[in-house]
Amino acid sequence: MRKSLFGRLLGVSALVAACSVAATAWLAVQTTSGAIKQEQGQNLTADARIYDTLLGYAARNSTWDGVEATVAELARQSGRRVALTTQSRQPLADSATQQTPPALPPQASAVVDPLSVDTVLASANADRAGTADGRVDARAVGPFRLSAAERTRLRQAADRNVACLSRAGIASDVVVEPSGRPRIQIVGNDPERALGTRCDTEALNGPTRTEKKALAALNELADACLERQDRGAVRLNQDLSWGQAATPMPMPARGPVKLPAPTDRPAVQTGEGDRAIASCVGTARREQLSSYVASPALLFIGDEGGTTVPGFALSPANTAKIAGVAALVLALTVGASVLAGARLVRPLHALTGAAQRMRDGEEPASVPVTSDNEIGRLATAFNDMSAHRARLEAQRKAMVSDVAHELRTPLSNIRGWLEAAQDGLADPDPAFVSSLLEEAVQLQHIIDDLQDLSAADAGVLRLHPERVRMDELLAQVAAAHQGRAETAGVTLTVDAAPGPAGAAHPVLEADPVRLRQAIGNLVSNALRHTPAGGRVTLRAYGSGSGEHIVVEVVDTGNGISAEDLPHVFDRFWRAEKSRSRRTGGSGLGLSIVRKLTEAHGGTAGAASTEGAGSVFTLRLPTTSRAAAEGPGARA
Repeated sequence: MRKSLFGRLLGVSALVAACSVAATAWLAVQTTSGAIKQEQGQNLTADARIYDTLLGYAARNSTWDGVEATVAELARQSGRRVALTTQSRQPLADSATQQTPPALPPQASAVVDPLSVDTVLASANADRAGTADGRVDARAVGPFRLSAAERTRLRQAADRNVACLSRAGIASDVVVEPSGRPRIQIVGNDPERALGTRCDTEALNGPTRTEKKALAALNELADACLERQDRGAVRLNQDLSWGQAATPMPMPARGPVKLPAPTDRPAVQTGEGDRAIASCVGTARREQLSSYVASPALLFIGDEGGTTVPGFALSPANTAKIAGVAALVLALTVGASVLAGARLVRPLHALTGAAQRMRDGEEPASVPVTSDNEIGRLATAFNDMSAHRARLEAQRKAMVSDVAHELRTPLSNIRGWLEAAQDGLADPDPAFVSSLLEEAVQLQHIIDDLQDLSAADAGVLRLHPERVRMDELLAQVAAAHQGRAETAGVTLTVDAAPGPAGAAHPVLEADPVRLRQAIGNLVSNALRHTPAGGRVTLRAYGSGSGEHIVVEVVDTGNGISAEDLPHVFDRFWRAEKSRSRRTGGSGLGLSIVRKLTEAHGGTAGAASTEGAGSVFTLRLPTTSRAAAEGPGARA
């Protein structure tokens, strides 16, 4: 597989796929995780800002009238649906623009109650961190809101203090609390720096008439709560701490009025009684503020479809990152495919060009083989096919030339004799007619041989197999050629002795006519090349395995050289090129022998020693292919 083109393509594809999957998975994990975290953080911040805005509205207004504009603006800024309902889910305001808005989810996002702040949402809003004092929103001041005259007087005192501190080299600013009370904020948040100056900041620390009145009312509500629990009354200080002494606790130098939540610890030691006092103070504070703030409302925050979780959408940065990585993976894939494809198609282009040149009749050229894979083996097979085609083409041309040459001589002789007779140069006597007949017979013999070879090549040579005794068939062949052998002075015999491996009279299934023709051609060839006084012997015997019958034609003639022996069965081949067809034959006899033997499923071979004679051997299967295929079979 290491050298296999398929293996390498499979490996490249697997590598590209693995890289693509790994890159896609890594990118999906990174971008999705980051986007979800960022989206969650953004949603929490947006939810906290919406909640804080509506909480401030409820703290400053006693009803929800007119909140629709605030809700619509919050929805526009956040791109989400914002809805407010009463605790019984009666609509107060909804940013949905549909004529029939989607149903609200069963679970509200939060409860907007300035007297019971959601500390999670309050702490998530960085802009408003610290504004909620305990469970009561710091913007819910109620009766502690200063009158216009008090705010003016305190603001003037604060401005004088800022100017005084500035002359002392201390930078400061005025910060206005939700109740309208101003306080001095030292830059750097270090109020002790103002202690060594002559600037009087105490004027800002004393309670106003409004604050005293509100504090007294709050004290009465707290004492009533304590009385119901059989506890003694307490004295609330300005910072809502308590104690048995009537002296209020000193205020810090920066002097704002602190409106603590009911969970603030008292100035005295904390115990079980102090927790009861803190609970009553918180209850009294919420009771005092309840008429100044809006009633609790359910807040629903969701997308335009009505769900409380907004649809997830990638940010432009993440979208660009995904597009960039996808483009990179695509570029790498295309690059790898181009490199692999170029290496793949380069030898294919060479093969295509060579095939086109062969089609156009040009001399076939070998294709370079550069690798040992499927393409390399294809190139090798193409080169072999090209060489084989070149050999066949050369043989075809030689055969056409040989056929023309073989037919030309008898036709030329016939034409010459006829023209001589026409011109009166020869008399049409019996010798004349006999000469023409001999040339016609020779021409007919060549044509018959060519026809047999053509039928064998086309696979239409008909065989009619039957049971044949080889001793009888050899005797028939010998009898047919006995007269010619005696004329040539050659002894022609049939060896009746048993062969080296078996029966004296071997039997096989074969076409007797075609088999006599093949053996007869071998005998004719042997008689032609055996000088007077020589011997030609025919014999047949079974092979050692019993699967074949071996027929041998042995002569004591001139023999064949080693370099000529491989060509004896080629068409129109003669060992002596100078021989005429009268003494050397047409050159087709041995080719016909091989074709007839192959038609019977056998093989033909030759062995020779130059100057000592030759042995031509036919190996025929005991059950010939023609017999197996049935009567009338084709070769």
